[in-house]
Amino acid sequence: MQATIKIAKKGAKRLRGGHPWAFRGEILDVSPGVEAGAIVRAVDEQGFLIGQGYFNANTLITFRLITRHDTPIDRAYWSGRLALAAALRSRVIPAGDTAGRLVHAEADGIPGLIVDRYDRLLVVQTLTAGIERELPMWVDLLREHFAPDAILARNDQKTRELEGLTQEKKALHGEVPEGIVVVENGLRFWVDPWNGQKTGAFLDQRENRVAAKAYAQGRVLDAFCYQGWFAVNCGRGADRILALDGSAPALEMVRKNAELNGLTHIDTVHTNVFDYLYAADKAKERFDLILLDPPAFAKSKTTIDSGIRGYKEINLRAMRMLPEGGILVTSSCSFHLSEERFLAVIDEAARDGGRQVQILEKRTQGRDHPILLTHPESYYLKCFILRVL
Repeated sequence: MQATIKIAKKGAKRLRGGHPWAFRGEILDVSPGVEAGAIVRAVDEQGFLIGQGYFNANTLITFRLITRHDTPIDRAYWSGRLALAAALRSRVIPAGDTAGRLVHAEADGIPGLIVDRYDRLLVVQTLTAGIERELPMWVDLLREHFAPDAILARNDQKTRELEGLTQEKKALHGEVPEGIVVVENGLRFWVDPWNGQKTGAFLDQRENRVAAKAYAQGRVLDAFCYQGWFAVNCGRGADRILALDGSAPALEMVRKNAELNGLTHIDTVHTNVFDYLYAADKAKERFDLILLDPPAFAKSKTTIDSGIRGYKEINLRAMRMLPEGGILVTSSCSFHLSEERFLAVIDEAARDGGRQVQILEKRTQGRDHPILLTHPESYYLKCFILRVL
């Protein structure tokens, strides 16, 4: 018999409103002996069914909704969810591209599972005990739906510890290469699936890189460039590109990616980007296009204030280095910094810098990283293309 949990009024209302999580303090009662990651029935205080989902008493997000319906959650059910996810990607990932996100966790109705494609390699992140306990089934399903040559688990995220899981990296199927070349927007890029950021690359900026490419001309600055995917996308339109990052290995990859695409006008500087922007502003350097794609400065509610200071500083410096009519492409991947608040930071930076700003485009993560309307946590990447006057 399936285990049952009882959820307090506040949590039940949230779940019925479409949000997929209930928290530890909202769990009123649990059937005896429920293991971490088990699928349970969730009921309200009156005993009426709310839905079914993963339960884990060890973590703050104690219940993750899978479905509101009283239906078997078995291999066939999950196969159907994967088919729906694959159908979306077949429409939104360009036919010539060989990299993209195939499964985006809760936003695809599969809580805790991330799957990214790098050519014939799949890189997965299993972020919850529920997915982890059925990992062999998921490997089989991924092979069935996507026919990869290899599957790598990049489970080296600290968030796994919140679920009582260990951090690890291991091959789940086939022989995983040390490096692989993928195609994005007709360009070629090296990916290190074992050690690259996230699952190997920042795939969520694909569509924003295409958008930025349309504004590339003259002298371009790519700050926090990582492996240079923005810089390479802008390579055909720009006269010269300067790529900045604090990671020497990342800059080596920039040079490899430039060479791979026949670009000889991308220069790299290993530097603290904050220090460089400050010095360049004081030296009155000028660029026609500046790209800001920093790491998350506000990774939690407790770091919001310091994160805002960081975002304001880099945007202020960038605006001061642009001529009248110059373009700023600025991003934040901090979920805790909302779109409204990020715009307020940009506005404050413009005021302090004595500049006027036109919003040309409001953008977000690519469509292969869908946003679930009732799950605001799935909307994390904000990107604005601005014209500075």
